[in-house]
Amino acid sequence: MVRRGEFAEWAEVHGHLYGTSWKALRRAQADGKDVLLDIDVQGHGQVRTRLREAVSIFVLPPSYRELERRLRRRHLDQPGEIERRLADARQEVKHWREYDFLIVNDALMPALGALRSIVIAARCRRLVQKDCAHEIANSFGG
Repeated sequence: MVRRGEFAEWAEVHGHLYGTSWKALRRAQADGKDVLLDIDVQGHGQVRTRLREAVSIFVLPPSYRELERRLRRRHLDQPGEIERRLADARQEVKHWREYDFLIVNDALMPALGALRSIVIAARCRRLVQKDCAHEIANSFGG
C-alpha cells in the first residue's frame, strides 16, 4: 500500500508501522465528518504537504517529568520501551512550532475543551464555508 501511494501519511513509530489510508480519509470527508488523526511528527509532515487544508494540533504534556510519570504509571510498557518513548518525545517536542495550535494536556477537561474549540473554529474557516457563503451571497442577487 505504501508503494502504491494509498496512504495520506504513514510512519514507523516505536517499532510499529502506522498509516492513514486515502480511501478511509476521503470516505469520512465525503460523509461530512471531522477527521482527527493521532499521528507523530513524521506523519504530520506528510499531511502538511499533501493536505493543505488540514489543521494541525500539537498536544504537549505539562513537562518531561510528568510524561515520564504517566508512562510509568500506566504499566503498559517495559522499562526499555518507556525509555525509547521518552527519547522519541525529546525529539518530537522540538517540532511544536510547525503546528497551527498547541494544547497542553495538563488536565483532561480543559485540554478537551481546547480541542473542541479548535474543531469549531476549523469548521468556520473560509475554505470550509466557501460553498455555503457563495450560495448565500448569490441569494442577495447581483
